[in-house]
Amino acid sequence: MSPDPKTPVKIDALSGVPTTGHDWDGIKELNTPLPRWWVIIFVGTIVWSIFYVIAYPAIPLHSSFTKGVLGWSSRGAVGKDIAALRATRGPMTAALAKASLQAIEKDPGLLEFARAQGKAAFADNCAPCHGAGGGGGKGYPNLNDDIWIWGGALDAIFATISHGIRSGDPQGHDSAMPAFGRDGVLSKAEISNVADYVHTLSGQPAEQGASVASGAKLFAEDCAPCHGVKGAGNQELGAPNLTAHGSLYGSDKEMIVQTLTNGRGGVMPAWSGRLDLATLKALTVYVHTLGGGQ
Repeated sequence: MSPDPKTPVKIDALSGVPTTGHDWDGIKELNTPLPRWWVIIFVGTIVWSIFYVIAYPAIPLHSSFTKGVLGWSSRGAVGKDIAALRATRGPMTAALAKASLQAIEKDPGLLEFARAQGKAAFADNCAPCHGAGGGGGKGYPNLNDDIWIWGGALDAIFATISHGIRSGDPQGHDSAMPAFGRDGVLSKAEISNVADYVHTLSGQPAEQGASVASGAKLFAEDCAPCHGVKGAGNQELGAPNLTAHGSLYGSDKEMIVQTLTNGRGGVMPAWSGRLDLATLKALTVYVHTLGGGQ
């Protein structure tokens, strides 16, 4: 900072550096010049920014932006990387699309490629509901165990992934758990009795005062047509196995009462219109090999 020309230059007695003439309650401002290296770098950044604005996209306009003389863009760079990746994966992806699901699992090379691609696709599309490792959650099936609602064989998993459940796809799975309470099919007392019985199907002890016998009779009349006489379920109808320890919505009586009262009808998206055939097969193989595939 240059001192005021009307103010005589004063030298600070302690440092020997001229002052600017500014004084705040006895505190004087030294007129210390900026280091030359700092000034050079500062000017260099200004020069660099000018060249950057000219060469690369930089200035926002009303409905677009300046493109830069080099024509570079982050979107274009990503597109080139994706194209290069597809070219590298091309032969294996083509083989994956042509091979049957059973053949893929028998071929070590195709199996390894399918699992790697399926894992990436699962993380992008399936993990938000089923969890990063496929462990599921309340209302979202655990894909690591052997409890399957619509079947855990390769073809069954492929059909579920491709066409979804209650997704509106004509080829998708489409069934619903009736709302016995909301629709007036069963009274609150009857629903409580059925819940008492269902609670014991997975090996849990009956609660004190439970009407298991009465619930068993109602179950045989209203639930057995879908879930089976013993509650073992029916994968063709999407009726869960009620004897299994893992339950999609919970196996405590309160949750069973909610299910009987209001029904259930979760939706699984149909991925056939969003993912290509090779990716659908890779997802199928990945899910099938998680640990619970039939």
